[in-house]
Amino acid sequence: MTAAAQTLPASPAKSYRIAKRALALDGKELGHLRDANALLGDLPALRQRMADDGYLLLRGLVGREKVLDARQRILEHLGPAVDRNFPFMEGRLSAGAKGSYLGGHRDITHTPEVLDVLEGAELAGFWGGYFEEDPLTIQYKWLRAVGNGDSTPPHYDVVYMGRGTREKLFTCWVPFGDIGYDEGPLALLAGSHNLPGYQKIRETYGAADADRDNIETFFSHDPQEIVERYGGQWQTAEFRAGDVIMFGMFTMHGSVANTSPKLRLSCDVRWQPASEPLDERWVGETPLGNYAWRKTPVEPLEVSREKWGV
Repeated sequence: MTAAAQTLPASPAKSYRIAKRALALDGKELGHLRDANALLGDLPALRQRMADDGYLLLRGLVGREKVLDARQRILEHLGPAVDRNFPFMEGRLSAGAKGSYLGGHRDITHTPEVLDVLEGAELAGFWGGYFEEDPLTIQYKWLRAVGNGDSTPPHYDVVYMGRGTREKLFTCWVPFGDIGYDEGPLALLAGSHNLPGYQKIRETYGAADADRDNIETFFSHDPQEIVERYGGQWQTAEFRAGDVIMFGMFTMHGSVANTSPKLRLSCDVRWQPASEPLDERWVGETPLGNYAWRKTPVEPLEVSREKWGV
C-alpha cells in the first residue's frame, strides 16, 4: 500500500471549554470560523457577510511585525508576571502569577506600539471604507492578558455600551500574537444576531444596561444550553498575529479557556461612523466607563433571565 493510500484511524474529537462547559470541536455545537479575505474590495459582499454571519474574520489585515512589536511592549509592561526562564516573546506566566485586565490603563494601551495596531492605518482604512465616511474609534481600549484557566462567558457587548448607535458600533478583537486553541481564542455564536430563536433575547437581555440595571451581564455560563434552546453554532479558530475579527453588538461571544502556560494577549477596540451618536460613557480622553455596574451586588443571572422570560 502506498503512503497516499494508507488510512489512519480517526482521532477523537478535541474538546474546548467555554465558561463552564467543554464542547467538541467539529461537533454540532462548536465549529470553525470562516474568513472573509476573498471579499476584500467588495463592499456589498462584506456587508452581506456581516449581516449573514454576524462577524468578519480577516486574516493578516494588520502588519504582523507591528503586532509583534506591540506584543513585546505589553509583555515588558507586565514585568514579573512573565517568566524569564523561557523565551520572552512566548509570554509564559510566572509561577504564582495571574492574568491581568489592562482595559483603560493608558500607560500601556496608548503607547505608540499598541496604538499603531489598534488605531493604525489598516483598521482605520478598513472602517472608513466599510462605513463610507470618517470612522471613529472609542478612546478606551479593552486590553487583556488572560491567564491559565480563564474563560469569558457568553454575552452581548451592547449591554455595556448601548446608549449610542447600536447597529453601527462594531467590536474588533485583535490578538497580540499567535493564539492556538489551547491558548483561549475568541468564540462567537453564529446566528445569535439574526436567528428567530434569539429575537426575545435581543429584545430583553439585548436592551439591558449594565449601569442602569446592575445585572450580571453574562447571558449564561453554559454555551451548550444556549444553542440547544435557541439555535446557532459556536465557532472558533486559531489566530496569528495580524488577524482581526469584527462583529456587531448583538453577536453573542465569549472565549475558549486558556489551558496553556502562556498569557493570551488580546484587545477589544470599538469602531463606528463618526456621524453616529456615541455612548456618553465612552467619550473623551478619560471616559467614565461603566460607572455604576458592580458598585453594589449585581442582580443574579438566573433572576434576570426569569424576569425576561428567556
